[in-house]
Amino acid sequence: MITFDYLTLKAFAKENEEFFAGARIQKIQQPSRRELILGIRKGSKAKKLYININPQFYHMCFISGMNEVKRNITIPDKPPMFCMLLRKYIENSTINCVKIPNYERIFEIYIDTYNELAEKIQLCLAVELMGKYSNIILYNTSTKKIIGCAHNVSEQKSSVREMSGTLPYVYPPQQDKLDVLEFEGIPNYDKLKDTFLGFSTQLQKECKHKTLDEIKDMFRLKKISPNISYNYSEYSIFYKPESLMKLSVSDMIDDYYSYYIEQNNIKILKSDLLSIVNAKIKKLENSTLKIQYRLEQAKDAEKFRLYGDLLMANLFNLKDYSPLVEVFDYENNKNIRIFLDPQKSLKNNANDFYKLYNKSKKTLTHSIEMYERIKLELEYCEQLKYSIACSETFGEVYDIKLEIQPERQKPTQERKSYEPIRTQIDGYDVYIGKNNRQNDYIVSKLAKDDDLWLHVHNCAGSHVLLKCSNPQESTILACAKLAKKYSTASQSAKAGVIYTAAKNLKKPHKSPMGYVTYRGEKEIVVD
Repeated sequence: MITFDYLTLKAFAKENEEFFAGARIQKIQQPSRRELILGIRKGSKAKKLYININPQFYHMCFISGMNEVKRNITIPDKPPMFCMLLRKYIENSTINCVKIPNYERIFEIYIDTYNELAEKIQLCLAVELMGKYSNIILYNTSTKKIIGCAHNVSEQKSSVREMSGTLPYVYPPQQDKLDVLEFEGIPNYDKLKDTFLGFSTQLQKECKHKTLDEIKDMFRLKKISPNISYNYSEYSIFYKPESLMKLSVSDMIDDYYSYYIEQNNIKILKSDLLSIVNAKIKKLENSTLKIQYRLEQAKDAEKFRLYGDLLMANLFNLKDYSPLVEVFDYENNKNIRIFLDPQKSLKNNANDFYKLYNKSKKTLTHSIEMYERIKLELEYCEQLKYSIACSETFGEVYDIKLEIQPERQKPTQERKSYEPIRTQIDGYDVYIGKNNRQNDYIVSKLAKDDDLWLHVHNCAGSHVLLKCSNPQESTILACAKLAKKYSTASQSAKAGVIYTAAKNLKKPHKSPMGYVTYRGEKEIVVD
C-alpha cells in the first residue's frame, strides 16, 4: 500500500473546489476516534466527505455506499466530544472555499457561520494528513485560536507544535527543500524526495524517466487520469498502462483505501474469531481428557458387581469385620482377594460394592453421552476454523461472528446476505457453502429430495449441492473435486468424498448450524 501524498490531495481539491464553494454542511458523524463524516449538499447533489486520520490509512474522499460497507462504518449511539463540538459550531453552516497551503498535506475548509451574538464569523476545519501526526483541527481564522482537535497534542508529545483548545494554530515548520516549479537545471532523480517539496516515494518512482518539464506539468496537474493497478498494489493520478481507470480522483482514493481497510478489518476479525474458537477447542480437548479418565475408572463397574456377588454368596463362610477375604471367583475360575472396610459387616461391604457398581454404570452412560456431544462440538469448531480461513469478504467473516456471538440487538446497519457460491457443471447448477450459515441455507432451502449432496469424508469442508437427480459419473466426479477443493483436505494427495440424495439428510434437533446426518451414502476417492 502506498501513502496519501500532496499531489493526490491537491488533485482532489482541484477536482471538487467548485462543489465545495457554497455547499452546506448538513450532517456531522464520527464513527470512531480517527474517522469523521461530513454530509455536504449543494443544490440537488449530496455527498459524504469521509476523513480518516489513522496513521496507517490517512486519506480523505467522497465515499460511495458500497465502500461504506467495506469500511464497516457504524455510527455510535452516543457521539464523541469532538463530534458534538463540530455540530455546535459548523453544522448547517456554509462552506466558503477550500484551500491547500503550499506543498502541505493540509486540506483547509473555510466555513461561514454565526456566533452566539449572531455575528458572522469564519472558521476553518483543517484536515492534516501527515502520517502519525494526522489530525483534524477547528480554529477561528480571525483570532487563529484553536476551538477543538480530534486529538490534543501536549508539550510532552511535541515540543515544536502543541495542539489544544485556546492555543494558537500554526502551520508545521517549513522544510528546507526546493520548489520544483522554480528549479532550473538537471535534478538528481534518485533524491527528488530529499531535494524538492511535495514528493513522496511513489511520486519519485513515477518521475524517474520523465523530463523536468514533464515533472513540472505533473505538479501543475496537467493530464490527470486517475487509476489503480489491478492487484491494488498502487494508485496514480497520472495515466499508467495496464491499470484500472477511475472516473475521478475521489473514486480512486475511495476504492483504493476501502480495499485495504476491508482487508485490515477482515484480518482483525479473523484473528479475534480464531482466538475464540481455539480457546473453545482447548477447553473441549481438556474436557475430553477428563471424560476419558472417568471412562477408564468406570471400566471397574463389572468388578464391583462381581465383588458384591461373591461376598453375598459367601456370607456364611466368611467372618464379618475382616479387612481382607479370599474367595473363589466362579466366573474366572480362580481364587481372588477382596479388600474390605473392617468397620462394616460383609453384607454392608457387599452393598457398598453394589452402590459403586450402579454409580460407575451411570457415570459410564453419562460420560459416553458427554463424549459424543463434545466430539460433535469439536467437529463444529473445526468447521468454524475452516470457514474463517476461506472467508474472503468482511460480510462473510461477519456472518461467522454472528454465528459465534449472536447480537442481542438489531445491527445499526443492514448487511447484505451473502449467498453460497453458484456455478455450473455439465449444465447443472452447483451450490457451494463457504460457512455454516451458507451450508445450512443449502440443506434447508435449496436442496430438493432428488438433488445430490456431497461432502469430504471426516474433514471440515463445504456442503456441495448438485441440482440433478440422475447425474453421470463424470458430473459426480467434477462435483467431488469441488468438495475436496473447498475443504481442509484441499492440499491432500487423495481424499474420500461421500455423496447421497438430499432426501437422505437429516438435521438433528438442537444440532449446530450446518450439521447434518446422512444415510445411503456412497464414497468416491478424488486424487
